[in-house]
Amino acid sequence: MKVYIDADHNGFELKQALISDLSRSGYEVIDVGDREQNPADDFPLAAGRVAHELLASGGKDAKGILICGSGQGVCMAANRFKGIRASLCWDNRGAKAARNDDDSNVLCLPARMVEIEKAKTITQVWLTTPFADAPRFKRRITQLDELT
Repeated sequence: MKVYIDADHNGFELKQALISDLSRSGYEVIDVGDREQNPADDFPLAAGRVAHELLASGGKDAKGILICGSGQGVCMAANRFKGIRASLCWDNRGAKAARNDDDSNVLCLPARMVEIEKAKTITQVWLTTPFADAPRFKRRITQLDELT
């Protein structure tokens, strides 16, 4: 599975840790962001890079991960792109629900609110939880895609 990842300066350290962890777990991790921490970067640009790459990939199995201080900014920015279903997760229960119920394709993490080890666990739960594919969930996703 391809995983596109990016972060602003607040999430840079967590991004690096997740890249290592996910690569060791066999994921094809594509860092679309800065290779060095840049205190002047902006979270909307990170969200845009991941959204564009994910949408261009056309891969149903491809996913995205975004990280900023609160996770809120990258989540709001990513959800402006049609076809992106970004979810802010700070625990395993939320990560599981985001995938199972909403077929989330972008995980947003709050670097200031979760420790690195917890973020690794949340990410693994999110990546390994399948979409339930229930008719009511598919109907709701279609409704999301039709919003203007």
